[in-house]
Amino acid sequence: MFDFEAMIAAIGPEFFLAAAGLTGVLLGAVMGDRFNSVSFKFGALSLLVAAAFVLMSWEGGEAFGGLVTTGPFVNFAKLVSFGAGAATLLMGENFLKRHGTIRYEYALLIIFASLGMGIILSASNLMTLYMGIETLSLSSYVLASFHRDSMRSAEAGLKYFVLGALASGLLLYGISLVYGFAGTTSYEGIAEAEGGIGLLFGMVLMISGLAFKVSAAPMHVWTPDVYEGAPSPVVAFFATAPKMASMVVFANLMFTAFPTVFEDWQMIIAIIAALSMLIGAFGALIQTNLKRLLGYSSIANMGYALVAIAAGAQYGAAALLVFMTSYVIASIGLFGGVLAMRREGGMVESIDELAGLVRRRAGLAIALTVLVISVAGFPLAVGFLGKLLIFEAGWNAGLLPLLIILVISSVIAFGYYLRIILIMWVREPAEKFQPIDTTVTLSIYAAAAACIALFIFIAPFTDWATAVTAGFAQ
Repeated sequence: MFDFEAMIAAIGPEFFLAAAGLTGVLLGAVMGDRFNSVSFKFGALSLLVAAAFVLMSWEGGEAFGGLVTTGPFVNFAKLVSFGAGAATLLMGENFLKRHGTIRYEYALLIIFASLGMGIILSASNLMTLYMGIETLSLSSYVLASFHRDSMRSAEAGLKYFVLGALASGLLLYGISLVYGFAGTTSYEGIAEAEGGIGLLFGMVLMISGLAFKVSAAPMHVWTPDVYEGAPSPVVAFFATAPKMASMVVFANLMFTAFPTVFEDWQMIIAIIAALSMLIGAFGALIQTNLKRLLGYSSIANMGYALVAIAAGAQYGAAALLVFMTSYVIASIGLFGGVLAMRREGGMVESIDELAGLVRRRAGLAIALTVLVISVAGFPLAVGFLGKLLIFEAGWNAGLLPLLIILVISSVIAFGYYLRIILIMWVREPAEKFQPIDTTVTLSIYAAAAACIALFIFIAPFTDWATAVTAGFAQ
């Protein structure tokens, strides 16, 4: 018998986003350019309402014969992802307006990308997972090249599309192998199957495809180039909401579909994590462009998050949520800082352009310092506590070699993060930035305040994250 309440509990937010996106298409067709500016508020409101739907159906449910299954673990990620999507959407309106590229399609693409995030988080079947990944990916390819008159943006979109198509092919081939040897595409059925070496081959290909989605090494090569070339508001979105969703999906898939071969995939994830941490840390050291630096920083931070996955569900699930939440919040603020770097001639992206910012705009410099300290994982910052939880998870899981690499990578990262702070506080002031959009200013200060609040209330927040992962059993 069809259970409407169970369906809404399982996938209500995604139904709402689909309806909102189609409504936006209709409004855009009717209103034309008059809908351009309104669409950003419409899109942000839609994402916030979807987040409210998540809260109302927190315990989740199952629908469509087990194709989608939600619970507190994935709903936690939905809440953060939809909130981050709304924040980055509002931050981008004036940027696109100044560059003459404001179109209502931008907000609709964010809505449909968020729909894809919701679908992959709700998936309990490989077919549903692939459908959601393609929904997210196709929207992302267009967003990366949204500034059509910019060669950098077009190049970023093309690189993202070509490499993304390769990753999707690997993922789909892996799914077909898993289905062939397990005889099912449901997570639960795969966990109960005895597929042998063929199943493991399929799993490895799926891991390779998912590693691209979270920009983990060695599938990371697109990240710095896309971060540098795509419009800054788009990069702010890429660096936050999809990262949170994709990493939690990665964890949910491994913990739920492949728990019986944990020792087999643990080593693979550990190798990917080690490569990501080292490549990200060393790559960022030589960067002078702030967006490229944040791109390499993202690779390293995804490596830290993968350590939590390698630690297994029992030790790493809660640590993953805490770390990724703190990373997303800090990244929103840091990309707000990138959007604030505007002078008479246009946007600037060199790290040296932040020279002496504390003397020009003390409040902005202090807020950015808090955010840099947080994402770097300095002691007395929420990012440090997030890394500490991951370290504890890895220690309990016996991943000592991986933890040594984590510490080395973190120490290397202090070098390029300290360089940003020293440039802002010690160097002679550079030319003053033009006035910042109110939305961007509020985003920077709100992100800094959220990092401080999260540090103060880390104990109850960690308890909450532990509670939502209670359903996992190692």
